[in-house]
Amino acid sequence: MASDTSRQFLLIDGDDTLWDNNVYFEQAIEAFIDFLGHSSMTREQVRAALDEIELMNVSVHGYGSASFTKNLRQTYERLAERDLRPPEIEHVLQLGQRIATQPVQLLPNVAETVGYLAGRHDLMLLTKGHPEEQRLKIEKSGLASRFTATAVVHEKAEETYRAIVQERQLDPTRTWMIGNSPRSDINPALQAGLNAVFIPHEHTWRLEKEKVTPADGRLLVLRAFGELRAHF
Repeated sequence: MASDTSRQFLLIDGDDTLWDNNVYFEQAIEAFIDFLGHSSMTREQVRAALDEIELMNVSVHGYGSASFTKNLRQTYERLAERDLRPPEIEHVLQLGQRIATQPVQLLPNVAETVGYLAGRHDLMLLTKGHPEEQRLKIEKSGLASRFTATAVVHEKAEETYRAIVQERQLDPTRTWMIGNSPRSDINPALQAGLNAVFIPHEHTWRLEKEKVTPADGRLLVLRAFGELRAHF
């Protein structure tokens, strides 16, 4: 199926599929837990409290480092065992804000593989998050010219994929979503009738993890992005 060399439409995720992303959030969370230094809550309990706030706020604030920074502050204000003084609040804010200054580091073999795929198929970069932050990442990646289109969406859901298929008059059986997130990249694309390539990343955001839905031969699981060249 996937070895067919005729032209197909490949939707490709950005964060943690083409370049590292969540590792910077994880580093900020670890630093936040250290700084909070809660006397009775375990690290996992503090993380669970942050997860709860992120889930509660995502429909309002969306994704990205700015939204994450707001969530860190809210978590600190809820859990801190000391007075909420401006210097401490500022330190918490800086933990989140510095994420946006991190370099865009492509994952191994991404540049070569995207170049190879662009010569054989139509590529669309499909990512979610804060529009300006995501567009800056795309620009810094040096990959933009390889894609026939890019889109930054608020959320990746089944209707997102159905809308793309309809707008671009795509054949779902010849359209693939390639990404690392079961919740955003894989399961909703499969539910919309597309094919999917799941490339797990060790630092995938825990709120994006879920069991991958069986797909009657429409799902390909690879260990690394470079392996796409053997299938497309």
